[in-house]
Amino acid sequence: MDGLSPRARQRGMSLLEILLVIALIGAIGVLTVAALNGGVAGMQLRSASKQVAAQLRYTRSQAIASGRSQKFLIDPAAHTWSAPNGRSGEIPKDVGIVFTGARDVQPRRGEGAIVFFPDGASTGGRVKLHAKQAAWNVDVAWLTGEVKLKRGEAPR
Repeated sequence: MDGLSPRARQRGMSLLEILLVIALIGAIGVLTVAALNGGVAGMQLRSASKQVAAQLRYTRSQAIASGRSQKFLIDPAAHTWSAPNGRSGEIPKDVGIVFTGARDVQPRRGEGAIVFFPDGASTGGRVKLHAKQAAWNVDVAWLTGEVKLKRGEAPR
């Protein structure tokens, strides 16, 4: 024998200990990312904003491709939207919605609409989505119909 006690020969860590440390690091990482992004509400807000922006872009492309005006509708009270060709969806109830746009094209009081024309232009407008202290603005330029998504200020 080499004269070392069994305790002195045990250097290093077991596989179980290493896996436990890796799991703890992973859990801390997930919690940190969730805290920095506003948690579940923040992820829902960002996802809903991207979805609305994508559907507005789709509506514009349909107007250009078909040569006919196309309408995107949003109902803040019902938390729903609809686009051409039967597309529709819901916005999570935890996400607040504020629509600003041309009153002339609103289908009903409380609902919003943005119309895109065959040349790509639109009636313009803004869909503001907010949750807790965060907000995203989906802006549509009236002259070009360009759809932009950017951070906004949460309503007070």
